[in-house]
Amino acid sequence: MQTVEAAGLGIGDDHPPRIMGVLNVSEESPYDPSVYDDPSEAAAYVDEELVAEGADIVDIGLESANKRLDVLTPEQELARLDTAVETIESVSGDAVFSIETRYAEVADAALKRGFDMVNDICGFADPEMPAVCREHDAAVAKMASPPDLARPGAVEETDWEAARSPEWAERADYVDEIYAALEQNGFTDKTIVDPAFGGWSEEKTLEDDRETFRRLREFRGHARPILVSINRKNFLKSVADRSTEDALPVSLAATSMAVERGAHVVRTHDVAETRDAALVGEAFTERSRVVRDGVTVSELDVRRPMEVARHLERIGADGDASEAYVGRVFEVNGLDSESVDELLTVAERAGLVVRVGESGLLVGGRLDALREATARLPETAAFEPLAEALDP
Repeated sequence: MQTVEAAGLGIGDDHPPRIMGVLNVSEESPYDPSVYDDPSEAAAYVDEELVAEGADIVDIGLESANKRLDVLTPEQELARLDTAVETIESVSGDAVFSIETRYAEVADAALKRGFDMVNDICGFADPEMPAVCREHDAAVAKMASPPDLARPGAVEETDWEAARSPEWAERADYVDEIYAALEQNGFTDKTIVDPAFGGWSEEKTLEDDRETFRRLREFRGHARPILVSINRKNFLKSVADRSTEDALPVSLAATSMAVERGAHVVRTHDVAETRDAALVGEAFTERSRVVRDGVTVSELDVRRPMEVARHLERIGADGDASEAYVGRVFEVNGLDSESVDELLTVAERAGLVVRVGESGLLVGGRLDALREATARLPETAAFEPLAEALDP
């Protein structure tokens, strides 16, 4: 996993989870508590509500990304940049300042005037954005998006038949599209990937976001730090049937899970609470890394074949063997002695491990072995539950 530095702030597996607080200088932004058009008031908000509460990064938006609003031109964004610059010049606390923009021209101006990094919600749709970030040696968060400056995050609107192939487009699901969208137009050495949670298009469903969250570990296949923006999002609110105002608890639960699954930066309006949740997630994350005598060994934290396949693809290896790297373990109770004997025979042939105890037995092995064992099990009522459970 590559570590990214943003104005000296380390972001990656070797560093604590970073909290990105939000400030908007756009009057059309929907979240009122973070919207300011007066630089002194904005600076006070940054100092008192963001930095003092634990924000490592302050992300300043010049316009609302709401899909129902008109997109500002670069000139209109630049007209608002003065307020943002005056704000960061008035802040007394220590933070990395990020400019949220889709335009390379705006990013260049902001980086020249004191900003430290870029949050590009259009995923390098402006082809000059990578060059600008490289020129300034700036970290850049790249959100999955089609190559369209007017449609941030609307990944499904990409012509995937042309971008990849008709065959790929036919078999790809939404998470595949998000993963591929992040690869479009490449990465800089300091790119942080953002899987684009939220209602960026009319076609996107809550289940799309939930599946992206379930498969968040796959995005570690890019070997770059991951940013998530999940604060009070609909796909979480709907789980507990909460309004935006009452959605903080579900956001915090998801934050801990996101960090445990590989997120390195959490973008939020609720800084203090999110920081605590992120630290809990980090405390219970199990990923080891050993460096000695020029050799590095990093645990990849994979639970599903597709997570392995992403890493195999990244290093240029054959992805067909991905199941051989993932294992599962089951406890089985209620089998009669004859069925246990049959299971032991099947397990030996398939390469599974079975251990029989006084009150039950454990069955475990790699996914390819589980698949073979499922095919070999006798088609009897006694084995139906086991066959259903073993099927990877």
